Amino acid sequence: MSVLVQEMPSAVRDGNLIFNDFNINVATANGSGSQTSNNVLIRSLFKMGIPVTGKNFFPSNIQGLPTWYQIRLSKEGYLARRDGIEITICMNGATVAEDMETAMSDGLILYDDALPIANHRKDVTFIGMPVKELVKQANLPNNLRDYVANFVYVGVVAYLLDIEMEEIHKALEWNFDGKAKPVQMNYDMAAAAYNWARENVENTQPYRVERMSGFNEGKVLVDGNTSAALGALFNGVNMVAWYPITPSSSLAEAINKYGPTLRKDPETGKNTYAVVQAEDELAAIGMVIGAGWAGARSMTSTSGPGISLMAEFAGLAQFAEIPSVIWDIQRMGPSTGLPTRTCQSDIESAYYLSHGDSRHPLLFPSTPQECFEMAGTAFDLAERLQTLVFVLSDLDLGMNLWISEPFEYPEAPMDRGKVLSAEDLSELKGNWGRYVDVDGDGIPYRTVPGTKHPAAAYFTRGTGHNEYAVYSERKEDWENNMVRLERKFNTARELVPAPIVEENAQASIGIMTLGSNDPAVREAMDRLQADGVETSYMRLRALPISQQVKEFVAAHDQVYVVENNFNGQLCTILRTEMPALATRLVSVSKCDGLPLSARWITESILAEMA
Repeated sequence: MSVLVQEMPSAVRDGNLIFNDFNINVATANGSGSQTSNNVLIRSLFKMGIPVTGKNFFPSNIQGLPTWYQIRLSKEGYLARRDGIEITICMNGATVAEDMETAMSDGLILYDDALPIANHRKDVTFIGMPVKELVKQANLPNNLRDYVANFVYVGVVAYLLDIEMEEIHKALEWNFDGKAKPVQMNYDMAAAAYNWARENVENTQPYRVERMSGFNEGKVLVDGNTSAALGALFNGVNMVAWYPITPSSSLAEAINKYGPTLRKDPETGKNTYAVVQAEDELAAIGMVIGAGWAGARSMTSTSGPGISLMAEFAGLAQFAEIPSVIWDIQRMGPSTGLPTRTCQSDIESAYYLSHGDSRHPLLFPSTPQECFEMAGTAFDLAERLQTLVFVLSDLDLGMNLWISEPFEYPEAPMDRGKVLSAEDLSELKGNWGRYVDVDGDGIPYRTVPGTKHPAAAYFTRGTGHNEYAVYSERKEDWENNMVRLERKFNTARELVPAPIVEENAQASIGIMTLGSNDPAVREAMDRLQADGVETSYMRLRALPISQQVKEFVAAHDQVYVVENNFNGQLCTILRTEMPALATRLVSVSKCDGLPLSARWITESILAEMA
């Protein structure tokens, strides 16, 4: 065993401890079981009441490649990714040199003592952990040693930071669903490492945790994909068709996990929904549209490459006016890109997907709670508007753990839209047309298969048609249909979720963003205010935009549109839809595979203002 402790950090020398306000970076190898140990750490901190968030950066191809997990603690409640790292845990020899360089001055480096110290820095504290020796003493089964070894760093970190071991045990019970054997085996490893650190390490580093109140009470720790799955189940999903693709697979898998409990007919014992794993994304969206045409609430989950394959079917859903929902958990592109890195670069492709004059409503959740709620909103909009609706999440929101408000059971009835029953048709005496705009909102009435009335049937057409679903190549019929579809799209502007707006009477500039950028933008606004820059804020929750968006832009000299993609796709769409205000919109965009940080947003806006 070896312990190397460098000179006492200045923060401790001066008697200053830093509580609940630092970053931890865990460097391991993919497939080594570190996900369990990292989840136990973050859950333990969460249960101690500390605002905390975790970002998982993992490889997309094979086991053994480097993976990193960053845990941010913020007593102020900031939950965006942060650039600086105070505590680095090195468990991977392939990256130990670069990992040790990431620690900030006065930071702490914990490392498996079988790994070399790459750089004898004088400004950090080094602590070597006897991982192999502790694992050997534990007498573990050979096939589990590498996995349980990660709980060495859990135990050492618990000692150094004052994480309560009782919370470590509770987190293990939660992770393993109370199964005694794996709980005890991993806890024993953490406890052995804790005791080793207590007996062998002088705790001179400045970083500590302590229980907090006022932030986490009544909240849950959950990822966006699980939240979306629960929202779909609680909001009446009938059919899910999907093809596995990172980072969306866990959404469909969560429906399979929770569906048998939540959606089982108590009398027959049968599930009240169906999940089909298709042979590819084309088949999946085809099944979704077929189910939507039949009157079912249907959806698929995919990512950018899947969206590309679904383009022609997307046009069919829009033009034949068939309710359907696509969850797009965005990742880095073009092409295969970086499947396990986050971005928001499908905004333009989803909005305009398919050839011809196609546009689709988009929803932008920013929290797990909104993922849950927008699962229902997407179904309601799809059926009300009789169209394809996209929900654009991303890998950061979808696969990482977030502190969230608990989900509320949807009390409002499902909005099935303008569906004619047999009784309705009798009152109309069969005088209706599938694509007739009766109400002036562009939305026609529909029937569903099985409606027992001789006038219920109609031809569903992706080809040119008139108001009565009769095939037509007459230019008047084509133009009339396109005008009505445009009218329907404008109706959607007032039906989609309204933006979140925070006006500041002292601000001449505004910031606009969407989705998972929200925590970073809010932190950046505090930083800008500290620099004397006042800002108003708008978080878009949907496209197409409403009049409220135009009014916000018009009220400010400049509006900085912050987004996680290379080309500033949202800003481009906004300029197209508000040409008279286009010069007021300034794109602030970045795409490196990581969630945006408040520091980068602040510096970028200040640079644009200079």
